[in-house]
Amino acid sequence: MTALPEIAADRPVLIAGPTASGKSALALEIAESMGGVIVNADAIQVYGNWRVLTARPSAADESRAPHRLYGHVDGAAAYSVGHWLREVAPLLAGPERPIIVGGTGLYFKALTEGLAEIPPTPPEIRAEADAIVAERGFASLLDALDPQTAARIDRRNPMRVQRAWEVLRSTGRPLAEWQDATPPPLLPLCDAAAILFDVERDWLNARIARRFDMMLDEGALEEARANLPGWDPARLSSKAIGAPELIAHLQGRLTLAEAREAATVATRQFAKRQRTWFRSKMRDWIPFSPAAR
Repeated sequence: MTALPEIAADRPVLIAGPTASGKSALALEIAESMGGVIVNADAIQVYGNWRVLTARPSAADESRAPHRLYGHVDGAAAYSVGHWLREVAPLLAGPERPIIVGGTGLYFKALTEGLAEIPPTPPEIRAEADAIVAERGFASLLDALDPQTAARIDRRNPMRVQRAWEVLRSTGRPLAEWQDATPPPLLPLCDAAAILFDVERDWLNARIARRFDMMLDEGALEEARANLPGWDPARLSSKAIGAPELIAHLQGRLTLAEAREAATVATRQFAKRQRTWFRSKMRDWIPFSPAAR
């Protein structure tokens, strides 16, 4: 499908897709032509310390339509899907139709299917998990999970594996058991116009390469330099694609050309994981191909 579906004026819009696919441009187009407030659903774009590198909407774009939940969290703070759901809830009931856009599939899944109310992980449990990973790797955490949880999570995603281990260790209940007790969703999928960017790999990879060069031209290296004094790779905000590579360049461990290449490869790998996840979890969404417009 290449054309947008008919969207009722009061119907929430969900736009999901891999990085660099053009989601934000479509959200802005819908907001300007049909009305609505653009709401972020990207786990890293919530942070204020990375604007260029996370491709947050520019000041010019923000002046064309209202935007919410972008760059409002301190770079040192923790932020989870639970935080996001609590912040998005009042926007669903607001006077303007929400246009929720991003690449964090878990946010959309929690929004449309519900989120298990799991207690937060105590710091000492998080430290224990970090120590195990440092000593024996993520495979040790995966081996400790119950079969049902291990079958549900993305076992190639270290953050998901560690989260599942922390839940089991801190609550004594498997993550799968918590998920089975999930409350009703804030926004059932049937009540929204859900659009999924379905893009070809080569088309997307070309955009990824061009976009990172554009980010460098727009000041991504200077942004990394501003983050260098308090750099902590364990922070969620430090997971911004390209951040570790540019920091490594500033620390003298990579040339800028090497950092650019490593960041581009990391972005392609991330996009591949996103596309795989979306295609397996979002089969009921409306496919949209920007390349064919």
